Amino acid sequence: MRLLAPLAGLALAALLSPGPARAQQQAPAPAVTVALAETTDISEQAVFTGRAVAQQKVDIRARVSGFVEERPFVEGAPVEEGALLFRIEDAAYRASLAQIEASIASAEAERKLAEIERDRQATLVQRQAAAQAVLDVAEANLAKAVAAIEQLEAQRDRAALDLSYTRITAPFPGTTGLAAVDVGALVSPDSGPLVTLTRIDPMTVEFPIPERLTLEFNARVAKGEASRIGAVRLTLADGSEYPHPGDIDFADARVAQGTDTILVRAVFPNPEGRLRDGALVRGTLRAETPQKLLTVPSRAVSRDLQGFFALVVNPEGVVEQRRVGVGQTVDGRTVIEQGVTEGEQVIVEGLNKVRPGMKVDAALAAGGNG
Repeated sequence: MRLLAPLAGLALAALLSPGPARAQQQAPAPAVTVALAETTDISEQAVFTGRAVAQQKVDIRARVSGFVEERPFVEGAPVEEGALLFRIEDAAYRASLAQIEASIASAEAERKLAEIERDRQATLVQRQAAAQAVLDVAEANLAKAVAAIEQLEAQRDRAALDLSYTRITAPFPGTTGLAAVDVGALVSPDSGPLVTLTRIDPMTVEFPIPERLTLEFNARVAKGEASRIGAVRLTLADGSEYPHPGDIDFADARVAQGTDTILVRAVFPNPEGRLRDGALVRGTLRAETPQKLLTVPSRAVSRDLQGFFALVVNPEGVVEQRRVGVGQTVDGRTVIEQGVTEGEQVIVEGLNKVRPGMKVDAALAAGGNG
């Protein structure tokens, strides 16, 4: 009898204590944040990788020989059109020009003498006091003097041009690179580039775009549903959005074999100099007229080996897994083509705490759209 009493007490305690299933039922439902599947205005877009290409980029070279006497620009700094980049010693070129100008003055005197002699001989021939042959010689001497002057004037122009080449200036506004020579260096036309000048405002960006998308975009432009003005937006290497849209100004007439792409170019204002020549950027080509499409916040869409899915909270507060067909993602929202209907609640926070079939405590995200 004494042994039966403790056993009966243990059995009674087991009956009265809550089991694992009852403890789970009493546990509070996990809290999740949900957003509504909504129809929103979505502008169709395509994303491509491109490179920034300077509109103008030239290597500055010397056109005459001499020692560099001045290099006033700052490397990597902007310069205006006509700004002095290098000054080569010009004493020898000035002396050569002065010598030729003196020769022209002497030749002008010779021409005047030849002209006087021609006129005198013409008068004598008119009076029949001299032979015509003498006049012919005088006219030939005058023509020779005039030709000598023209030859010297051509030499003067070349000497003046060489003198002007001693001042090397910027052919357009741009940004200088590293200088290859400094003051005191001997340069010549064979010295190679002295510095590279790059115009970065405006800047162009080139994108290889599939031919099919190019044709579709051109069709939208023809219908007024898209525009080449402000059609391209950029994302820089650090993930930041470039503030200025770009205008499409060129599309190649040739389709690249192997990739079936067309090279398209867009022009962007670059007043802050954030776009650099050769930089890798991501461009977005967006249609001008938006479409009304069913979307959910992008963070509500997950992916596994079977594809994309979303966790939906049904009207009873139970989690359901829905396989979804997805379209493009624009501004943080993903287009849903199938699997979710408008107004249903999709989980955007707390996904790791729940599984299909669980009852949850759902709270609508601020604003309702996550």
